[in-house]
Amino acid sequence: MNPPSGRLRRWLWIALLALVCLAALDRAFPPPVPGRDAPQALLVVARDGTPLRAFPDRDHVWRHPVALADVSPLYLQALQGYEDRWFRWHPGVNPVALARAAWQWVRYGRIVSGGSTLTMQVARIIEPTPRTLAGKARQILRALQLEWRYSKDEILALYVNYAPMGGVLEGVEAASRAYLGKPARRLSHADAALLTVLPQAPSRLRPDRRPAEARAARDKVLQRMTGLWSDSDIGDARQEPIVAQAVREPLLAPLLAERLRREAKGEQRIDTTIDASMQETVELLLASRLGALPPRVSMATLVVDNTTLEVRAYAGSADFADADRFAFVDMVRAARSPGSTLKPFLYGLALDEGLIHSESLLADVPQSFGGYQPGNFQQSFHGPVGVSEALTKSLNVPAVEVLDRLEPNRFVAALRRGGLKLDFPKGEAPNLSVILGGAATTLEQLVGAYIAFARQGMAGKPRYRPGEPLVEQRMLSPGAAFIIRDVLESGGPIGRAVEQGSGIRRGIAWKTGTSFGFRDAWSVGVSDRYTVGVWVGRPDGTPNPGFFGANTAAPLLVDLFTAIDKEAPVPRIPPPSVRQEKICWPLGTRFDPAEEPLCHRQMLAWLLNDTAPPTFPDRLRGGEARTAYEVDAASGLRVSAECSDRPRRRVEAARWPAALEPWLPADIQARAKPPAWDARCPSAREPEAGLRIVGLSHGEVIRRPRPDQPPVIRLELRGQRGEVIWLINGRLVARQPASQPLIRRLEENGRVDITVMDERGRYDRISVSVR
Repeated sequence: MNPPSGRLRRWLWIALLALVCLAALDRAFPPPVPGRDAPQALLVVARDGTPLRAFPDRDHVWRHPVALADVSPLYLQALQGYEDRWFRWHPGVNPVALARAAWQWVRYGRIVSGGSTLTMQVARIIEPTPRTLAGKARQILRALQLEWRYSKDEILALYVNYAPMGGVLEGVEAASRAYLGKPARRLSHADAALLTVLPQAPSRLRPDRRPAEARAARDKVLQRMTGLWSDSDIGDARQEPIVAQAVREPLLAPLLAERLRREAKGEQRIDTTIDASMQETVELLLASRLGALPPRVSMATLVVDNTTLEVRAYAGSADFADADRFAFVDMVRAARSPGSTLKPFLYGLALDEGLIHSESLLADVPQSFGGYQPGNFQQSFHGPVGVSEALTKSLNVPAVEVLDRLEPNRFVAALRRGGLKLDFPKGEAPNLSVILGGAATTLEQLVGAYIAFARQGMAGKPRYRPGEPLVEQRMLSPGAAFIIRDVLESGGPIGRAVEQGSGIRRGIAWKTGTSFGFRDAWSVGVSDRYTVGVWVGRPDGTPNPGFFGANTAAPLLVDLFTAIDKEAPVPRIPPPSVRQEKICWPLGTRFDPAEEPLCHRQMLAWLLNDTAPPTFPDRLRGGEARTAYEVDAASGLRVSAECSDRPRRRVEAARWPAALEPWLPADIQARAKPPAWDARCPSAREPEAGLRIVGLSHGEVIRRPRPDQPPVIRLELRGQRGEVIWLINGRLVARQPASQPLIRRLEENGRVDITVMDERGRYDRISVSVR
């Protein structure tokens, strides 16, 4: 093989030198890169690509980043067929087109057809140049440089995302969403032709302002597509009118979009897990309630998919446009007192600790826990209640009683391990008030914790972006989660036999809460598919009297589930660790036919791990829950060895907690009370002896002095020197020294039950009638 001639070698060296020079120039003067050298816009989109909120760049340009795969092939065909049929073949410049344009310009003195390729148009988009020969030359060089650096698809993607589309819109996706109300992947033939021609004169051809001019230009593109599209498709496209909606800034889930924007790191598009249709439904439901709310009251809602932990709807405020309602304060993330919403976790953790079962006997009566004296929301008491009733009625005293046994520090630590962190005032440690809202948490964390009732005890961190990792923690055992969800949904085994009448449709386990001073109203619900949380209140923390969880947040929760969750509930099978059994009050243990006299009341309960823990030890008096006494074998009257030498027999009995004895129904009192003492035992005393109400007698009728004047009663106490508790119709009215008389106005007619108790459980009770 002969070596190349000297002339050929010189040309090779020249060519090589030219390439080196071009490479050096390319390196020294790189083309501007959109997103790095150009202002950036940011778009936050729903899971289906629907824009939630657009954050414009410094020039207030809206741009919706889109991949070529997400653009309709019809648009790509029209774009290349109309603008640059040789796009896939030329090196960035089409000499034939340039020569034709130059000849026409010389001949007619004006531009008849452009000679720019798509690559040259991209060069002009990323680096605008004047419409002069020098500007055109620079554009050509930049086009060659783009072809050197990027693939054809990358160049096409730049055009698709940055082409001017009128006003503040750039890119086909932004134009399609703004003008046509649809994503670019769903463009029709007519739509594709319209958006292809729009960048030629964006202001003059805007379809929302100049539909006639836009239609004429569109039809010109359709005519050019003959041979590429069928005649029938072109004919049908010509018949479509130009119908464009007014350009509006997308504004769904605005506070979530703002939150994600602050967390973004140089992104132009943030994909979220939000369901756009559900988000719109949630926002409309919130807006529909604004008229019934006082000024400055806001609302927040969070909806999470139980299976994926993905957030489907996020409303951080009631109305993003209402500054008077603190629209820019995101109450999904604000730390507020959770009220009673922590009670399900308390009872669930107590189940796991083996302290209770679903019908353990608790005392909803006035009690003092080391000086802490909780009351119920309505300041009334119910006497003996089971765990299920205490939870469904959200009774405070039983919850504090269980927390006292579990210990506040252990409870708070268990919540933290499950992902629910509580904030306490500076210098404060967990105490008994935590179960009534004496700490703070967020709606986001609360919803994440409630997910445990739908995921066999596994709580989770709500996910806002598809790529976020699945973070979950064990909150409860599967058995405890099942039992608590069953109680919240139906009242447990006992509640299912009673008509609920609550307005909450079956298949939803739900709980409400109200913080001190009516500052926060909560409702959180769990279905098979979703966990939904609702907060209502004033973001500035001021009270909102009369607004509490049951009357404000719960109705909204019901409407949300009705709107977003159409699936029928699936029957749930208890896990192997859960079973139903009969238990007995007051002992709290399993029913044993051999000990039926000790079972004053049978209850059907859920047991966890085959454990039936007994009733908590009596707080007011010591001794065992089982007691024994002797009766005369012949008469059955109560006797003792000191006062009777006749045959006796031993009787075993079950004792109710002393604090509950005044609250027992008459039939259970008769069954629980020992028989009367034999006359030969005069020194014996009844348990309630020594406490007596004077001033009124049992069964007395009190008449009003005048129809509009309620009577005033004055009661005194005999047989006690310490502090006593007075109750009227089960409602705590006074806690005072026994020496101090009770003076009370009886406002309503009818029967009035008056009870007095001391700390040892002794009591006296009378009933009077006001007429």
